[in-house]
Amino acid sequence: MTTAYYTHADCKRHEMGSWHPESPERLQAIEDQLIASRISTLLDHRDAPSAEESDLARVHTADAIYRIRENCPSEHSEYDHFPLDADTALNSYTWRACLRAAGAAIAATDAVIDAEIENAFCAVRPPGHHASRKESMGFCMFNNVAIAARHAIDVRGLQRVAIVDFDVHHGNGTEDIFRDDPHVLMVSFFQHPFYPYSGDGEPASNMVNVPVPAHSYGDVIRTLVTEKWLPALRAFQPEMIFISAGFDAHREDDMGQLGLTEADFAWLTRQVMAVAKDYSKGRIVSCLEGGYNLSALARSVTAHLKVLADLE
Repeated sequence: MTTAYYTHADCKRHEMGSWHPESPERLQAIEDQLIASRISTLLDHRDAPSAEESDLARVHTADAIYRIRENCPSEHSEYDHFPLDADTALNSYTWRACLRAAGAAIAATDAVIDAEIENAFCAVRPPGHHASRKESMGFCMFNNVAIAARHAIDVRGLQRVAIVDFDVHHGNGTEDIFRDDPHVLMVSFFQHPFYPYSGDGEPASNMVNVPVPAHSYGDVIRTLVTEKWLPALRAFQPEMIFISAGFDAHREDDMGQLGLTEADFAWLTRQVMAVAKDYSKGRIVSCLEGGYNLSALARSVTAHLKVLADLE
């Protein structure tokens, strides 16, 4: 099984301040753990190309794109960062990092559809699932998974794609973009009540939102996936599956209060792969979202990739 690993150095150059948990060190921790676990050489490493603005425009408004492109400080600016909100900011490399992050997801989508590879993981930042059509928020500028899913539909002609989101936070941006879209099924669980304080209302028919209380552990998540996610995914019969892979639901991650472990993320990945094998020709593209305890993040991504690459 060929699993590609997409990333780019530009994704490490975007940063929002030395204090910020969504840091460049996240990608370095993952790479170090892959080497330590002796699986790095078993992956197909690929540099992420840059997306075009037209790719972003399939899911984001012109104003949303303009706000990021035009407000990044110049390398010679007296200001290091431009704040979008209390916890989301731009630096001089953010625009390039955004294009690489979206470009990785698109390139992975094309490579999987063209059967160059069986699946892919995009180790990119900024993350994306809080970015809605009109707004960047929650560490996210543009919605990488949504951009790739829309590319699969509009450019590559797929009729049914599924998005699996297992971040501790609700993927409100992805839901905003695809609400009531018959080509897309989104399944997710997330801690609630919790940022961004959404996802607990009556969802659209193509959304399977499962809010869970703080301190829920792996047994709770496995039950809800078995009872709610898997029947919906199998009924939908997706031609391709995208994963918003957030690892901040890990019990060691202080960003949330859920209790998952590496074994739970591996189990989740196996369930998604089984659906993909039955209906999607095995086609999966996974993109990094959250995960802020560096050790837990690196171990969890490694567990995720071991399953994707059939190394367990």
